[in-house]
Amino acid sequence: MNGFSIRRFVAIAKKEFIQIKRDKASFVLAFVAPFIMLMLFGYAVKMDVENVSIGILDMAKTQESRELVRKLQNTRYFKPTFFAQNQVEIESSLDSGKIKAALIIPSHFAKLLKQNKSPEVLFIVDGTDPTIAKTVFSSGILTMQNFAQKNYFAQKNYVVKPIVDVRTRVKYNPSMKSELFTIPGLMGLIMQNITIILTAFAIVREREKGTMEQLIVTSIKSIELILGKLVPYTFLGLGDFLVALLFGILWFKVPVRGNILLLFVLGMEFVICALMIGMLISSVSKTQLQAMQLALLFLLPSVLLSGFMFPREAMPAVIRFVGNFVPLTYFLIILRGIVLKGVGIEYLWDEVLVLIFLGLVLLFISIKRFSKRFD
Repeated sequence: MNGFSIRRFVAIAKKEFIQIKRDKASFVLAFVAPFIMLMLFGYAVKMDVENVSIGILDMAKTQESRELVRKLQNTRYFKPTFFAQNQVEIESSLDSGKIKAALIIPSHFAKLLKQNKSPEVLFIVDGTDPTIAKTVFSSGILTMQNFAQKNYFAQKNYVVKPIVDVRTRVKYNPSMKSELFTIPGLMGLIMQNITIILTAFAIVREREKGTMEQLIVTSIKSIELILGKLVPYTFLGLGDFLVALLFGILWFKVPVRGNILLLFVLGMEFVICALMIGMLISSVSKTQLQAMQLALLFLLPSVLLSGFMFPREAMPAVIRFVGNFVPLTYFLIILRGIVLKGVGIEYLWDEVLVLIFLGLVLLFISIKRFSKRFD
């Protein structure tokens, strides 16, 4: 056996450098991807919960009740965004996800304070996301209990300094179990990852096998090719969804409080949208390696930007804006809304319409890409 040859080693290394240089897409991706990942992850991976949307039902409408609301607003944790007229509006806003917490101040709030008594207020927390709920729960109680002593009665000469009696209620996930939040999210994540990866290779595989040229010379139109290739992967994605759903219910004991049929229909909508992402990746990739690289470049940020792992409320506005273009962001709201909250389609129209819009845009772009190749 011949010994190690420096000349052959250098020749092979030189050849590999030339191939990498010729593969401009992979070459650029190798340097762009770390920058994109670092910027996104550096800002998205943030556990501090700030400016949580809170709804206020102030039935007292006095100086004292307004001071309590200002006390909450002056902390970095709460942002009063909704002032309700009745408790029905509060419950509806919690169901829709418009607010993450609610404070209900009774009409006799100021009267009891002036009598040196401790008035009761009701503090409701959305327990869907335990990370947000635990922070909101503890900081809200502490802020309101210290309100009378440090803010209002500190300026008065009262002999007795009462505290606000905060009565709490955690909705949807009273025990604040993390698995009730993560398992529905995993269902959407599994569907997304499998369907995108499978379809990302669909067209590239045809091109590498040389069968794409055979399809081009036929009378097949680009939209027929795309939709035809989507059908089997749609069934695969739905099958994955059913397996994940059954396993979550039977093994992890995740209750489905909403309509399972509605969940299945909207799951099909999300599968189709995810398939279109994979098809678009396949249309712009020349090799299966490029397809895998582009798929990972999309999948990894989507885990963070969608709110699967970290609360979107803690992300900067720019990062949240980027996350708005990730279909998983909207499907997680649908999943957790139906599974944990038991809400119906009337609370999910915004997410449903956005998914339809994204799916149509991706379909249009994919057809345009294939039309150029067919021409």
